[in-house]
Amino acid sequence: MKRQYFRSGHWWHFLPTQIIEMAEYFSWSITVFEQYGPTCSLDISDTGEFLNVVLQLWNILKVSYSLKAIGQRHDTCKPVQFMSNENIAIIQNSSACWKTGRASFCRYTKLYVHRGTNDTVSLKIQFQISSSSCGIISTSVGHTDRINCVSWVQDRDDETDFVSGSADCTVNIWHIENKQIQPLPVASLHGHTGPVTCVSALNIRTYNETAIGQSIEVLVFSASVDSTVRVWSKVGNETKELQVLTFGEGFALSIASCHIPKLNVQMFACGCDDHKIHLFGRADDGKFVKVITLPGHEDWVRGLHFTTQAEDILLASCAQDHLIRVWRFVHKVDSDQDTHAGKPISDMKYEEDITVKERLFKFEVHGNLICFAVFLESVLSGHENWVYSVKWKPMEKGSSDQSIKLLSASMDKTMILWSPDPESGIWTEEVRVGDVGGNSLGLYGGLFSPCGRSIIGHGYQGAFNQWKYNSSSGTWHPEVTGGGHFAPVADLSWAGGGGDYILTVSVDQTTRLHAPWVYGEDQFMWCEVARPQVHGYDLKCLAVLGKYSFASGADEKLIRIFKAPKNFISNFCHICGHDFNKQDCDSLPEGANVPALGLSNKAVFINDDDKNIENEKENDLRPGQYPENYFTPTNLTVPPSEDQLLQNTLWPEEGKLYGHGYEIFSLAAHPDGKILASACKASKSDAANIFLWDMETKKIVGSLTGCSLTVTQMAFNHQGNCLLAVSRDRTWVLYRESAPKQYSIEASVNKKTSSHSRIIWSCAWTHDDKFFLTASRDKTMSVWSVDTVSQSQQSEESVLKPAASLTLPDAVTAVSAAPVAFKGERYMMATGLESGHVSIHLWSAGKESGSWSTLISLTQSEAHHKTVTRLAFRPQLGRLGYKDDKGYLQLASCGLDHAVRVYDLLIDDHLLEH
Repeated sequence: MKRQYFRSGHWWHFLPTQIIEMAEYFSWSITVFEQYGPTCSLDISDTGEFLNVVLQLWNILKVSYSLKAIGQRHDTCKPVQFMSNENIAIIQNSSACWKTGRASFCRYTKLYVHRGTNDTVSLKIQFQISSSSCGIISTSVGHTDRINCVSWVQDRDDETDFVSGSADCTVNIWHIENKQIQPLPVASLHGHTGPVTCVSALNIRTYNETAIGQSIEVLVFSASVDSTVRVWSKVGNETKELQVLTFGEGFALSIASCHIPKLNVQMFACGCDDHKIHLFGRADDGKFVKVITLPGHEDWVRGLHFTTQAEDILLASCAQDHLIRVWRFVHKVDSDQDTHAGKPISDMKYEEDITVKERLFKFEVHGNLICFAVFLESVLSGHENWVYSVKWKPMEKGSSDQSIKLLSASMDKTMILWSPDPESGIWTEEVRVGDVGGNSLGLYGGLFSPCGRSIIGHGYQGAFNQWKYNSSSGTWHPEVTGGGHFAPVADLSWAGGGGDYILTVSVDQTTRLHAPWVYGEDQFMWCEVARPQVHGYDLKCLAVLGKYSFASGADEKLIRIFKAPKNFISNFCHICGHDFNKQDCDSLPEGANVPALGLSNKAVFINDDDKNIENEKENDLRPGQYPENYFTPTNLTVPPSEDQLLQNTLWPEEGKLYGHGYEIFSLAAHPDGKILASACKASKSDAANIFLWDMETKKIVGSLTGCSLTVTQMAFNHQGNCLLAVSRDRTWVLYRESAPKQYSIEASVNKKTSSHSRIIWSCAWTHDDKFFLTASRDKTMSVWSVDTVSQSQQSEESVLKPAASLTLPDAVTAVSAAPVAFKGERYMMATGLESGHVSIHLWSAGKESGSWSTLISLTQSEAHHKTVTRLAFRPQLGRLGYKDDKGYLQLASCGLDHAVRVYDLLIDDHLLEH
């Protein structure tokens, strides 16, 4: 029975990738600096919905943004001169891309483009600097649905254009202006009736007297699940559809194009679900005609790539039959020239050489008959699973190394670098990298860097794996690359004891730890330093219980408690520049393991019986057994690689808390970490109770009533004597400590007396615990006075009024208050909206209600392009990565766009209350 591609779903899912954003300041006009000065600039513009174009830096020492703060005025807001025009910087961001190998490197300008989170594409730029780091530079919005594929426009000396295909059935052409990095959409191509799955593009140059070497036409080829391949032409600012090629009930899974300037010939190839490669050439009328069909593969053709060698054209193809085929096209000057017809070996004479059978195809271009002979040069066998991607090594201009090499990436978790033997011409495996182990399911794509001395692969779970060639040793060494969540991020929290790192949980069923890797004096790069939890359920919430301890809740009825092992603490201190006290860790386990098909992280101690471990490993090798992943102690001075994150950075479980009847939805921890509050999903009041847990005995010490539906968020105040809870029933409840570890209702509102008319999504406390904040879907954020609500004698008809309210353009889904006091009884607050915008506000408590100032409003390009799920200020002044820098606040955010971001806010010292 014929398989249906849209049912296999491999390109529908996300491939995560975290990219770290290094910046000092940013503005509507962004300038990117390398070590010796500015190299490029860009303008941020919000051009549409749901397309993030992410520019990612490779091998750069420092990237600097300069953002001019925009005072967006609301009806109740009065802009004030509180923060300067250069006072906020995005210093960290994680994102993801799709689970398929549609990515491309720019040959000359050294930009790397791939699909990013959900509706985004990503770009990397590489500089020849000693340091090796990467970071998101900017985001833009364009498509209205997820991006499935991207490709640079080939055969441009500058390569400043690329195309993207989306599930919204459109193809966008993007252009990067000279000396800028920000890509701008210049054309949107409509015509497909189904999601676009692969694209390719060519730049056709002219050589007349008036426009030597300049582009006159851009050809775009796009394939869709609507069983068509469409050819588009862009001349100047005009675009049109040239041709529609139909494939009946089949469709193209991959597409590649090439242009031969000497012959002025354009061709493109489609790899289809019929296991064949269909080659098309452009005729005199501008239409493309099928010139030949290349059979050979025994399964779907997943990747194609053209290159040239001398006067010949090489086409590499890969398929789900685990094989790679290399096809050679030879131009025949005389169309009547004989080809190698081939004959059986039994009919050959002893002195005859074995030759490969050639096939001839012809088509007419500009009145000339063009003839090519094509033959199969080699079949490469080395992968043990589907091969998703093949890429030729780029020929760098001016380089003495013009050797031809081919890179393949496979679902067997490896990438192989192939090259022909200089003497015999036989293709052999030159190097094999990968085999990351752990829970990863393989690689979806691989690429060469523009210079060909680095290779990068991206896998099912989104991490990038990079290797760099060491010319002195002749070997390939792994490099530090970004990683991140590949599904919506549900919650985040700064570490206890000052906020030395950030913990995040996601629907991708992982808990990740992010911190700055300090590799020099005030030189750092935010990275994923550990993956404490790899779970089997979608994670929904977490609460930090101490500097190295946290609790997490998932779509299950129990809460899991984790504590950091000794090996992590040692590596964390060395990577992030903190002091390590070995004596404090002597009693801790060395690491943790997860048994096959298990969900609990089991502690591993250094004095475990090695013989028993070896016996267990031998048992895992039995046929049909699912292999175990074993912890191996490692001493790291750089961030861990993907395989180390999956296997060697888990935290052991300290305990499980049972009691709730439904899935856990929210958690909150007492400031001293001795009490944990938890709530689960609830459709009636009986299930909406909040449980209080004694973290020493791991037992319930209290059950708090007051809410009738799911408690969406809870927060203890800084003193720990009050607990605030907000609910889907549009109410909030304030509990006060009445006895040690016992809390009772201090104040509350019901559905009739609540000032909010929709779900309350978030809550927070001010630094002095005098006020608390509530944020609702009704587009309002309210500030409540603790003294007022506590002293008020409520009746059933009375209505508690907030001290102040702020109306925002969209539903407010996250809120946080700065941990410092400002002169004049002023409070700084951050709000996150359902649209993805993040705003910084200032409220003056000493003035009349409504004394608000919106200091900065970040757009989707600067914040998130989907709902903001959590905001959290770092609990103290200062910037992580810097030794002495107390003039900054740091704000972390996460959202449904899979991104985690950290912002630096510059605060004038004279404005702070000392």
